[in-house]
Amino acid sequence: MADIVKELVSGVVESVLKEILKKTTGRTATKRKKRQTRSPTTGRFARKAATAKPARKQVSKRRTAAGRSRQRSR
Repeated sequence: MADIVKELVSGVVESVLKEILKKTTGRTATKRKKRQTRSPTTGRFARKAATAKPARKQVSKRRTAAGRSRQRSR
């Protein structure tokens, strides 16, 4: 009787573990694809022209100790 219970419990535990392990592997987020726009004249897929990004605001860089000593030696 004890063997039957033990076998039943071990079978259930094994099946649950298999189910858990099966679900945890290979989960990656799907990559979103942007729709391609067609050229109105030719009807083919057109490349988007690269627009110039605005200039970034300059940030003053703090000199390191090595940079200061280098400047002093000049």
